Amino acid sequence: MKENKNHELAAKILEEIGGESNVSNSTHCATRLRLVLNDENEEMVNRVKGISGVIDVVRKGGQFQIVIGNSVDKVYEEFADLSGTSEGNNNNENPNKEKESIINRIIATMSAVFAPFVYILAGAGMIQGSLIILSSIWPSIVDSGTYQVFDAMSWAPFTFLPIFIAITASKHFKTNTYIAVFANAALVAPGFTALAERAGAGEAINFIGMPLSETVYTSTVIPAILLVWFLSYLERWIEKILPDVVTRLFTPLLAVIIAVPLTIMVIGPVSTAGANAVAAGYTWLSQTFPPLAGILVGGFWQFFVLLGVHWGITPVVLANHAQYGMDTFQAYQTIAVVAQVGAALAVFIKAKKQEVKSVSLSATITGIFGITEPAIYGVNLRFKKPFIIGIVSGAVGAFVASFFDVYSFVYTGIPSMITIMNNYNPDYPGSFWGVLIGIIIALVLPIILIQIFGYGDDEVAQTETGKHSDAAKEIKNDSAPVVAEPKNGTIANVYPPIKGTLVQLSDVPDPVFASGAMGQGIAIEPMDQKVYAPFDGEVKMIAKTKHAIGLTSTDGVEVLIHIGLETVELEGAPYTVHVETGQKVSHGDLLMEFDINAIEQSGRSTVTPIIVTNTSDFEEVSVAETAETEDAIIKVKK
Repeated sequence: MKENKNHELAAKILEEIGGESNVSNSTHCATRLRLVLNDENEEMVNRVKGISGVIDVVRKGGQFQIVIGNSVDKVYEEFADLSGTSEGNNNNENPNKEKESIINRIIATMSAVFAPFVYILAGAGMIQGSLIILSSIWPSIVDSGTYQVFDAMSWAPFTFLPIFIAITASKHFKTNTYIAVFANAALVAPGFTALAERAGAGEAINFIGMPLSETVYTSTVIPAILLVWFLSYLERWIEKILPDVVTRLFTPLLAVIIAVPLTIMVIGPVSTAGANAVAAGYTWLSQTFPPLAGILVGGFWQFFVLLGVHWGITPVVLANHAQYGMDTFQAYQTIAVVAQVGAALAVFIKAKKQEVKSVSLSATITGIFGITEPAIYGVNLRFKKPFIIGIVSGAVGAFVASFFDVYSFVYTGIPSMITIMNNYNPDYPGSFWGVLIGIIIALVLPIILIQIFGYGDDEVAQTETGKHSDAAKEIKNDSAPVVAEPKNGTIANVYPPIKGTLVQLSDVPDPVFASGAMGQGIAIEPMDQKVYAPFDGEVKMIAKTKHAIGLTSTDGVEVLIHIGLETVELEGAPYTVHVETGQKVSHGDLLMEFDINAIEQSGRSTVTPIIVTNTSDFEEVSVAETAETEDAIIKVKK
């Protein structure tokens, strides 16, 4: 009977959105059917909202998102059969793609490409920075085999950067990863690099009757991304024209012998020139008006982070390092990062309430390593004034640093206090001291200003129901919590599944969760990376992309735990699941783990809604204002 209902719902949705010819792509997450439509309008939204079984419709990120709930996977199966679409399988080209901002698509691509391996580049950069400091203290070590081995290790990710890009970009553009690696590996093969260098030295080398460009592709970004993007179309075209019997053999052959020469002769030289031109423009600004460059980057970098467009600067920074061997942007960026950490530290020093001190201290510690999201979202934006003070302090620190001719001499994946060694070079003695002075200003100035002006009201406003409207109360859940028996007519308690701070559902930056359309509940801003069973019950659903899990308690309470927002697009990479569908669990059992840094680096929120999806079955679902390990965060009554 359920299957028939799912089929009817899918058929009705397909009818109201204009039939299969209007569907360019379909996928789903834990609660939503996510469609890319060729044509959509407000009238269509209202029609789909009126379908029985549809909770809500959200148009976001170029997707027509239909909120269905826990049965979305079954509805999706029916919809995919009816429409002839499946996840990652486009059956109709979307002629309205230009409606989506080109800038947004570029930024999304940069995020998808770099987020999975940014820590690799950061680790390699720290090795290089350490070797710089070590060789300055002990010059003769550069001749040792140990030094040379570590030096070769530190350069490997940058030398073969196009291969890393091939792996992540192929997933983003949905093309064959191995063909993408083959093509990009050809660009950085030692033989080709040697040919390009000979061409650059003036030797006449012809390729298919044309002079070979001197462009070298080691450490490049844009040519590698464009090559994989082109392959995504080329591969599908080749598969369409080839007989099935030879497709597997000849698709990689034809794809590579077409795409690589095209990149060498056209795509590579043009895109490299463009990236170098942008990098040269910023370099001109930083050399001609250093204070202005310092103020702009030191003061406004965190706005780029907030908007999720910070990945867009990565090709410029890498182009600077490839072209000049150094870069000023990351020197100023480091100071901007430290300023927000200094603001969180200032709140810790100034605050009287233990909850505020605990959250701000935790945010400060993670900020030391360059992860500023907890400081920004958990502290500085929460009180607003610390964020503004952080911006001012970053601008002042970078302004002062600009007078010392500061540079980053090694690419720093995640600029922070611990990467200051990357700004040292004996040929530029002022660089290290300039960045150090800028960091000290960025760290100390917020403390002084917040001591004078305060950080805002830390008494969280109460709503008419007595609940905190923007509560952020720490949940201590270091180990499996202790079960407490329901009291006062409560038939079921839902305990904290994650250690973190409570966030009221109305404050979750997602209209479907915030409106309560999915059901009543609460959210947690995680401070840990483990998810525990919030009660005794059974695992009913695990999202294909692992970002959400549904459970039913022994009392019949259905709960959805959705780790992060818009995390379906990460395709399960940050998540490790320790249970399976149908498995019985006890309160406190480990359900899954997730990489909080990977989610944050992708530009997505880690806020985790915990929703009672069958709220309508109960008389009352109430949520907590604060919770300790043994406290319930949701109480359900008949």
